[in-house]
Amino acid sequence: MNSPIIQLLVLAGIAVFLILRLRSVLGTREGFEKPPLSNQTRDSGARRDFEVIEGGPDRDITDHVDEKSPSADALARMKRTDPTFSVSEFLSGARGAYEMILMGFERGDIEELKPFLAEDVYDTFAEVVAAREEQGLTIEADFVGVRELTLTNARFEDETGLAEITVRYVGELTSVVKNAEGDIVEGSATSVKRQKDVWTFARNMGSDDPNWQLVATDE
Repeated sequence: MNSPIIQLLVLAGIAVFLILRLRSVLGTREGFEKPPLSNQTRDSGARRDFEVIEGGPDRDITDHVDEKSPSADALARMKRTDPTFSVSEFLSGARGAYEMILMGFERGDIEELKPFLAEDVYDTFAEVVAAREEQGLTIEADFVGVRELTLTNARFEDETGLAEITVRYVGELTSVVKNAEGDIVEGSATSVKRQKDVWTFARNMGSDDPNWQLVATDE
């Protein structure tokens, strides 16, 4: 057998080997398969996916309050006044503010909280902390988490731009009150207690300051 024929047989063998390898890796097209979409079909599908219905409900609002409630109307006016305002982002910040303010108050470290508290709220907190210190009481507390967070009310004054949002919290923490001798007089270091608070935050939507202040507390 001459050399050219041998070369052809070798090449043919290599080709068959490669085809079998490709089939094992890529598989075969068998059974029902949807035909490839045409460019026109893909374009129309993309348009449907990204279609925006103007005038529809604002999910950033309706996810948290009833669409027809006065709170929803107030939140919508806040967003028109300040397009950067987001209800969901506010509530995320309110969750973090709850832990920061609550733990600062429990531990008596309220000076750092002053920028986030209205003057009368700060004064009330300061009086309670001072009274504890006079009695020789200290609190050791650890924050566990926020079990529930609900936006319960929203108000907005168009004339002044003043916005108020009330949030109901159910928080969990451990708290121990000790006297001057270090004895536990209240609470438990291992027992988690549930605490309910209703806080109202306020901000002037026309202000350059994006921070909200705690202006009222309730239970």
